[in-house]
Amino acid sequence: MAEWARLIPWDGEVHHLAEWALQEGIELTLVGPEGPLVEGIADAFAQRGLRVFGPTQRAAMIEGSKSFAKDLMRRYGIPTAQYRSFTEPLEALEYLETQGAPIVVKDSGLAAGKGVTVATTLHQAKQAALNILSGPEPGEIVVEEFLSGPEVTVLAVTDGVSIKPLLPSQDHKRLGDGDTGPMTGGMGAVCPYPLPPQTLAQIEAEVLRPLLEGLRSEGVLYQGVIYAGLMLTAGGPKVLEFNARFGDPEAQAILPLLQTDLIELALATVEGRLGGLELVWHPGAAVCVVMAAPGYPNDPQKGLPLQLPAQAPEGVLYFQAGTRQDPNGLITAGGRVLNVVGVGDTLAQALDRAYQGVGAVRFERAQYRWDIGRKLR
Repeated sequence: MAEWARLIPWDGEVHHLAEWALQEGIELTLVGPEGPLVEGIADAFAQRGLRVFGPTQRAAMIEGSKSFAKDLMRRYGIPTAQYRSFTEPLEALEYLETQGAPIVVKDSGLAAGKGVTVATTLHQAKQAALNILSGPEPGEIVVEEFLSGPEVTVLAVTDGVSIKPLLPSQDHKRLGDGDTGPMTGGMGAVCPYPLPPQTLAQIEAEVLRPLLEGLRSEGVLYQGVIYAGLMLTAGGPKVLEFNARFGDPEAQAILPLLQTDLIELALATVEGRLGGLELVWHPGAAVCVVMAAPGYPNDPQKGLPLQLPAQAPEGVLYFQAGTRQDPNGLITAGGRVLNVVGVGDTLAQALDRAYQGVGAVRFERAQYRWDIGRKLR
């Protein structure tokens, strides 16, 4: 690994990490996962004069608490589904009785993308609510009206004043083909999603900018990535969720198409000069296919052998996620194990290359979807 790109050890304590970065003279840190952001890693680094690409703890609450995010959207008129938040099981069950199904029940806290139940029956909704509110550590839920339409993800980079939307993409959240099975952290993504320019402009004007300006009016400067998961309803785009980071697996499909240097983009963000930077993109398309362990998402099997090809097929990139190096080679160490990305001049070529890449991996009983991006082909 080049000297300018180092993986920082993470022991779950942001202040330990900040001290390590200070001792090592790390000039810029890009934060990937949501956990450290919600725990305040950006604040710990800033206190030591270290540059970090990622929002502060207060700003990261747009992902850390869905209830916080929904209340924020209500205050600033950002279009989203009607909702109620609950911490008491009985109140939640009584409300669900008045609403019926279909309805959406969400764990308000961090749930690695798996805390959402799109309930088609009242029984299913009540069970989802009770699982969260009556567990050993009772939490909070957000109950939302069911929305219909295509889903799209719009990521944007901001320095707190300027906003630069990235190419729109589309995640595939359910485990099985045809959008069946349980919700996951994402089984694949396509970029770019064919979002009309006027719709992207509408999302920037009605979602991204009000969020940024609303936070700033409350004394919160947001710097980093805003992830807006949206439903394109008949009444216009509505926010399903906000994340405070590059989305996974969307980032694996978006970033290979970014021609502008990622480090320069991050520096311009943390230095407050994003407005003067033009984003340049490679033409074509990228498709990410996730290869998950057997048993994912409920009980993924770990320690299974897998083998990557000695040379990746043309136009294929492999991003390791839930893997670990064993004396005998790579083994599985998580639920979503590999992200296989195909890049091509067209969506059809990118799709073909992605699945060629999947076929070149030796990973018995791997779970993956065959229909990533097929609706757009």
